[in-house]
Amino acid sequence: FRILQHFHTTAEDYTIIFTSGCTAALKLIAESFPWIPEGTKQPSSRFCYLTDSHTSVIGMRGITASMNVLSVPIKPKEILLAKRRLPAEEQNCTTPHLFSYPAQSNFSGTKYPLSWIQDVKSGKLCPIKIPGKWFVLLDAASYVSSSPLDLGVHQADFIPISFYKIFGFPTGLGALLVNNRIAPLLRKTYFGGGTAAAYLAGEDFYFPRKSIAERFEDGTVSFLDIIALKHGFDVLEKLTGGMEKIKQHTFALAHYTYTVLSNLKYANGAPVVRIYTDTDFSNPDVQGPIINFNVLDENGEVLGFSQVDNMASLHNIHVRTGCFCNTGACQMHLDISNEDIQRNLQAGHVCGDNIDLIDGHPTGSVRISFGYMSSFEDAQTFLNFIIATRLSKSDAEIPFQSVTKLTTESVPDDHPSFNSADKLSQILQISDGELRNIPSEAETTGRWQPLEPEPESIRAAVSETAVPTCRKGGKPITVAKIYLYPIKSCSAFEVTEWPVGNQGLLYDRNWMVVNQNGVCMTQKQEPRLCLVHPSIDLKQKIMVIQAEGMDPISVPLEDNTGKEAVICESKVCSHRVKTYDCGERSADWLSTFLGRPCRLIRQSSDVKSKSHQKNTKGLSSATNISLSLVNEAQYLLINVASILQLKEHISTRLKEPLEIEELIQRFRANIVISAPESFEEEEWVEISIGALQFQVVGPCSRCQIICIDQQSGERNKEILQSLSAARGRKTNFGIYLMNQPLHSSFSDTLSVGSQVLPVLKENTEIQPPTSSKEKCSG
Repeated sequence: FRILQHFHTTAEDYTIIFTSGCTAALKLIAESFPWIPEGTKQPSSRFCYLTDSHTSVIGMRGITASMNVLSVPIKPKEILLAKRRLPAEEQNCTTPHLFSYPAQSNFSGTKYPLSWIQDVKSGKLCPIKIPGKWFVLLDAASYVSSSPLDLGVHQADFIPISFYKIFGFPTGLGALLVNNRIAPLLRKTYFGGGTAAAYLAGEDFYFPRKSIAERFEDGTVSFLDIIALKHGFDVLEKLTGGMEKIKQHTFALAHYTYTVLSNLKYANGAPVVRIYTDTDFSNPDVQGPIINFNVLDENGEVLGFSQVDNMASLHNIHVRTGCFCNTGACQMHLDISNEDIQRNLQAGHVCGDNIDLIDGHPTGSVRISFGYMSSFEDAQTFLNFIIATRLSKSDAEIPFQSVTKLTTESVPDDHPSFNSADKLSQILQISDGELRNIPSEAETTGRWQPLEPEPESIRAAVSETAVPTCRKGGKPITVAKIYLYPIKSCSAFEVTEWPVGNQGLLYDRNWMVVNQNGVCMTQKQEPRLCLVHPSIDLKQKIMVIQAEGMDPISVPLEDNTGKEAVICESKVCSHRVKTYDCGERSADWLSTFLGRPCRLIRQSSDVKSKSHQKNTKGLSSATNISLSLVNEAQYLLINVASILQLKEHISTRLKEPLEIEELIQRFRANIVISAPESFEEEEWVEISIGALQFQVVGPCSRCQIICIDQQSGERNKEILQSLSAARGRKTNFGIYLMNQPLHSSFSDTLSVGSQVLPVLKENTEIQPPTSSKEKCSG
């Protein structure tokens, strides 16, 4: 009753069916709606949905297709032009059709007219011209988080909701509000515990419960979370005064943020962001508190959303990126064709990954949303982040002088959200000085530059058509340093020569530290891992682990997968790996040093050839590359010349310049080479070091770990920002390598001082070798 009261209706008109979430509610509708399939004597049903819909809505067509019911997508502009009445004789047809649309787009915040509900049901508005009776599914999940919904006025037939979107708790609980006029028509085949009035086990006899809710709530509902809902609604009302005030508050924040963002310009007049919206943010009845955008550079090129996300995380700001489970809106706003989506999939891009640019075109965008708990300080923090990372101080002053005036004058005086007596409007009364009170570029961060498009997934970045070409003559390239990292995310172990195994350097990242839940810990969560120093003693066959203030401990190198070993399954960057626990002694040692419960686990050797593999383009199609506990590839290579160039750029931006050795350690490479030219390694497709041959599989896109001082564990976000500024449109540094099958009887050892012979990409300008000693490894 409390839920029905919240939506201004009663049990006389609506029934609430509790589900595990909005998605489960939508699935229930698809399964139980009284569809009439194709091929019967009656006209068949249609499932019609707005293309600006969540994946969970569009996914209903999978169920309707299995029932031989046609699904019809309709674009927003098409429904706006669809105001046509059916002939009287066709209106008498009783074939049920279902039209679904969102009350608010989860992509852009556009609010679609609630008047469509009555217009569609009455026949005044026909989504498609077909005889029959239309029912309306209103996807209200995004809308009800910040806006009041009056079901006494807007009587949709089905309204799915998720409660955590309203007040943050509980997750895993949603509901389907069903109009009692259609409830008796719903069909149900499966019956679970609690849904039967009576049934026989030995005969096909089943009689459902009379109550619609009890009939459709299979099994035990989440009754403890349902009890919590009353407290959630009560607190929401007490803290805010109701949904109308939440609507005005969140819109005020969105309007302010939109106004500032849309007025930010570079010195050349180019906009800093491209906002994807259907409105001008002037009316909370047509626009919700969602802003969807991409950041641009001075030339109008889009920065990849992954880079924006990485930079935001350094400022303790959480943004959502990608297509937000709304491919239709993403295609519409970003001008992505159906063919583009399919090509992007072939290039390795899938929903939810970090591939943000393909051939220079964005695959998604950045979204910020405001809720009832959001404050003006949150909005200002976000805007200061954009300004500090994109504009110099002189650039920022110009837009802000006009923004304050625009923000306070562009909204009608009679708008309730901006009444001067209203507390919510006070956020707009900000002086020019306050708005300009942001750190300069030199004091904080570097300008972003958009990422260059990654040609394909990092696991398949090498062109199949690349023609091996020898590097031009000049100074030889040699191996300067070799590092292995026995324990993932812990300190490096430097060697002068080291054996190579089938997964890379022997014992490289064979162990990792996990928390009490078995989740891999890295320096992102625990920077002090860099203060744990493992070393390998091949003669004594032990790994020694040391840290300041702790007695050293040793771990045997022999694989301990006997009966006493506990085999467990862990995940490394979404890849499942078989591991075993290294015992209480190492767990106690690490827990004491890190100050939190954790354990040391090791990859199990008897299953690792099967458990953590990647297919790499450019090698034989049948070749599976076996990996240790690394994220991407067997080896990471960096160039001292590239480090020196980056050091020059960073040194001008830091009070205390970094030493070259410190920079090398931050990039956590396995192989450090000394080459004449900076970043020439990015033009290679293969390299040979002695008898070893390696395939280059792509660039390493850097994250916030390079911001951590490997000697102290302290963070400095300037490093990643400087890398972005120095590289120009990318945060790549270093290249990933994979072993190619050996065609030699030489020992598999990597040594400092060995010559490196690269093979260049076919489009790189090259010169023939100057001596017979330089041979093409291709």
